[in-house]
Amino acid sequence: MNAAAFRTHRRISAADAPRGWLAIPAEPRPPQSLTTGIRPVRTVLLAMLALVMAVYAAEAQGTVAIRDLLIENQAVPVRLVGYGIVTGLSGTGDLTTSGRRSAHTVQSVASLLRRFDINVPPQLLGTRNVAAVLVTAEVSPWLRGGGRFDVQVSSVGDARSLRGGVLWMTPLIAEVGGEAFATAQGAMILDDPPQSGRRRSVTIEGSGRIPSGGVLEGDLPRPRTGSASSRLMLRQPDIGTATRIAAVIDSVIGAGTAKVEDPGAVAIALADSTAAQTLARINELRVVPIRPARIVIDSRQGTVVAGGDLTVGPGVVSVGGVTVSIGDAPADTNQQSPSGALAIRAGSKVQDLVAVLQSVQTPALMIAQIFEALRQAGAISAEVIAR
Repeated sequence: MNAAAFRTHRRISAADAPRGWLAIPAEPRPPQSLTTGIRPVRTVLLAMLALVMAVYAAEAQGTVAIRDLLIENQAVPVRLVGYGIVTGLSGTGDLTTSGRRSAHTVQSVASLLRRFDINVPPQLLGTRNVAAVLVTAEVSPWLRGGGRFDVQVSSVGDARSLRGGVLWMTPLIAEVGGEAFATAQGAMILDDPPQSGRRRSVTIEGSGRIPSGGVLEGDLPRPRTGSASSRLMLRQPDIGTATRIAAVIDSVIGAGTAKVEDPGAVAIALADSTAAQTLARINELRVVPIRPARIVIDSRQGTVVAGGDLTVGPGVVSVGGVTVSIGDAPADTNQQSPSGALAIRAGSKVQDLVAVLQSVQTPALMIAQIFEALRQAGAISAEVIAR
């Protein structure tokens, strides 16, 4: 059998095959209409599936749990304050500009020593390793006795630095003349100062914090809570976010469960027998909040935080010798022009403007002033917060 006959023998039926030839039945094939339609349909289905997954992933990235948008446990935190002293400083404690000792710090150290039956004349006490401080904290009213919380410490004298100090046990009260609900003590933690590039720059470190430095000595007065009806209190009131929260709750729990009272509150109607379980389930639901346009500038740390979709429009501002010109710059140009002005193209991201300003070593405080001037000029439609 030659090669041509071998290639065609599969197409010969048993009735037509010559004598001596082997007839092999032809393989069945689906109709032409089915074979031509399977691949396009499969491609469309895969494309639709990819699109749904992409949309779901995008939505999932922007969703947050409802509990993260609410005031913790629907209660206003209790603010505590106390007066104490920080010891163990390396010669950076309280000392007045005239060279005399700080009177209130000396009195505090003398009172501390008298608790241990040690009487030392005030004129013999030194205060360069001691600083008088105020201790503040915010505590949830639902925290039980023995619970710990963070405290903030700030100097009330002329101490140059609290770094390396230890806070002596300090009673914390909720109001002047009231009973002490908690105590605070522990080693101070201070953030590293920003690098200014100057060798002899003087940094005043008059505040710090003590993580878990406060201990609640007893239970705090707790707010009253309703049984059949509860209210979800938004941490940042917004009518759009409140409406979305109510819609998600109604779609999952049941229609009529949630009702928007105002931009800061959503009323929830619950059955007495299952109120706790339903609230726990509501807190785990996810929603896409409406995020306000906001730019936060920390002048001490030199950081700028802004939303990723914030852009700058046309405008020209000049602050402290720095001129920013936003307009028809080349598509790939965000830099300093020959005239000295910083040329930024309109529609650039806020991060691009910050990068250009930082490239010419613009101070953080001046960056805040530039953004505030751009907001007043209408080039930025965002709230500017400088701290």
